[in-house]
Amino acid sequence: MRIGLLGTGNVARALADGWRAAGHDVLLGSRHPKERTGLGLPVAGLDETAAHAEVLVNATPGGVSVDLLRSIGAPALAGTLLIDVGVGLSDDFSALTHPNSSLGELIQEAFPLTPVVKTLCTMDSTTMAAPGELTEPGTVFLSGDDPEAKAATGRLLTDLGWPASSQLDIGGITTARGQEHFAFLFMGIAGGVNSHTFNIKVVTRP
Repeated sequence: MRIGLLGTGNVARALADGWRAAGHDVLLGSRHPKERTGLGLPVAGLDETAAHAEVLVNATPGGVSVDLLRSIGAPALAGTLLIDVGVGLSDDFSALTHPNSSLGELIQEAFPLTPVVKTLCTMDSTTMAAPGELTEPGTVFLSGDDPEAKAATGRLLTDLGWPASSQLDIGGITTARGQEHFAFLFMGIAGGVNSHTFNIKVVTRP
C-alpha cells in the first residue's frame, strides 16, 4: 500500500522503516521537506503526501495535529483511512492538551468523511515497529467507528509484527481517550523500569 506518514520524527521514521521492510510504499510528509533530507526515507510536502497515500498516519505533535490536517483540507482527506498515533501533551509533559476528550475524537469530528483509527499510542516508537523484540507479546489497542478501517489498520499492524492475538479492539473512537490518557502511566512505568522500550499486556481469566 501507499502509506503517507505526516511527521518526520522518531515515530514516523520507525513506522515508515517497518512498513517499508514489509513491502509498502512509504512517504514522509513535512511542512519543510527541503530541511528534512538525509533521513534515509523519501520526504515530500504535506499536500503531496496526502495525495500520494492510500493510508495516512498522523505522527505529528498532538497539540498541532488538527490544525495541520486542516491545512491539507477536508476534501483531500475524504475517504482516506487516517491512523492516528499522536498524543497531545504540554511542552513540559505535565498535562494533556485535550484533557476532556482525545486527539482521535477531535480529528474524527473535524473530518467526518475520513475514517480515523487510534492505535499504537501506548508505547514508544521502538516498540511500535518491533514488538517481537520484547520478552513476550504485549497488547496494541484499536479505537474507531469504522469496522473496515479498523480491519485495514489491523492488517498493517500485523505487517509491523503485531499478530491478531495481540490486537484488541476496544470500541468506537471515544475510547481513544483511554489510550491517550495512558500517557501518564506510561511515563511512570518508564521511570520504574528505567526504559521507554516496554509494553503492557491485557490478561484475562481463562
